[in-house]
Amino acid sequence: MVDDLGWQDCSLPFFTEKTTWNKLYHTPNLEKLAAQGMKFTNAFGNQNCTPSRVSLMTGMNPINHGVNSWTLDKNISPEEVAFMHLRTPRWKMNGLSKDRTLENSVYATLLPELLVSGGYSTIHIGKAHFAAFSTPGSDPLTLGFQTNIGGFSAGQPASYYGLDSFGFRSNIKVKRAVPHLQEYWGKDIFLTDALTRKALSSLDSLRLLNKPFFLHFSHYAIHTPLQSDKKFVQKYYDQGLDTVEASYAALIEGMDHSLGVLMEYLDQKNLSDRTMIVFLSDNGGLSDVVRGGKRNFHNTPLRSGKTSGYDGGLRIPMVVRWPGVIKASSISTSNVMIEDVFTTIRSVAGVDHLPLIQKTDGLDLMPIFKKQTHIKNRTLTWHHPHLIAGRSSDVYPFSAIRINQWKLIYAHTTEHFELFNTDSDIGEKTNLILQEKQRAARMAKRLGRKLKAGFAYMPILKNTGKAIPYPDEVAIH
Repeated sequence: MVDDLGWQDCSLPFFTEKTTWNKLYHTPNLEKLAAQGMKFTNAFGNQNCTPSRVSLMTGMNPINHGVNSWTLDKNISPEEVAFMHLRTPRWKMNGLSKDRTLENSVYATLLPELLVSGGYSTIHIGKAHFAAFSTPGSDPLTLGFQTNIGGFSAGQPASYYGLDSFGFRSNIKVKRAVPHLQEYWGKDIFLTDALTRKALSSLDSLRLLNKPFFLHFSHYAIHTPLQSDKKFVQKYYDQGLDTVEASYAALIEGMDHSLGVLMEYLDQKNLSDRTMIVFLSDNGGLSDVVRGGKRNFHNTPLRSGKTSGYDGGLRIPMVVRWPGVIKASSISTSNVMIEDVFTTIRSVAGVDHLPLIQKTDGLDLMPIFKKQTHIKNRTLTWHHPHLIAGRSSDVYPFSAIRINQWKLIYAHTTEHFELFNTDSDIGEKTNLILQEKQRAARMAKRLGRKLKAGFAYMPILKNTGKAIPYPDEVAIH
């Protein structure tokens, strides 16, 4: 799992052709992984991180698990202050918890719990961000993981530098300082490398027990702060990139180098043929803020980026390698969603017979793996009733539904619809709402039903106390 890695943030193309971005970045190990497995060109996460991470652990869509934005402090919605005339509705702002009495949290049977029951050892390395600070779920050990290195409530590191002790300061509490890495404090090592070393040492300790394992290796890269990895950054300076963009590209290459180290380890230990690797991101690429150059440009041909309801904020790179099952160099164009990974791993690990507390939304991707089956008429949904100050006009509270190539976005603040055919208009530039009013009405009706059936509430107008209407309650015009 790579944090904030966009659909275009690699040398492996997920579009029909190589783009300028693919030629800029350097991810040879991801290319190798795709050459040995299956590339998904229509894979989707959510608009930001915690919703996707909760979906991965529960198999539920955010409309049903209720975590529809990033979590921070207990019982506090981090974006509420940004609303001018709207109030954030109820949502599960505390994230995951195995304490069913904790308010504003999701109680479910979690993927690592199932795998432990199936005889697997479970390891979490890196970013967790499953739950708010000061809640039990902030520690992955409470969620079924038997090992946790680096995981807590923070969505980003205080520092990527070992020389900076990854943000720790004596006698000063730094909220986002990455834990469990004291052995590297004061040393010249980048966070990505430190976590990779800990992942390999964790796997080495398990090999003595001869047990199957589930490694959830969740990089902090390539999230902000965009600090440069000196091993990789110079080539990007030589290409003329500014400090921000060169640091961003170096973070990507460092992540890919880590993937290569892990793949080489599996080869050396004769584990590759018995190991499935799932590579993916949690949301679309960062573009609206912080990046260098033109705003909302870095995911083209997709529109916008992280936190947006356009595909630049939702499409993610995804590759799966499973020797002997998945045909090498295969490609799937099916619409898949991050909750599908939960359901698929349950099936692969043989724990799909174990009971669940929750009703899941994810599909089993085994037919795609084994027979390259194409999923037709798949309905994907999103809900983000939040607004962050200082963002562009492309970032607003929204709900959205996708069926095949058709995508309908409902803007909460204006009660306005946009309809796109993403096959012919991947950049979502032409709103077809007037030409396709009947299709849009059907999709709005389906989206409204799904929102009302789940834990998905609409923003509330501060001056009246009334909620914004659901999409099936608004006329198409």
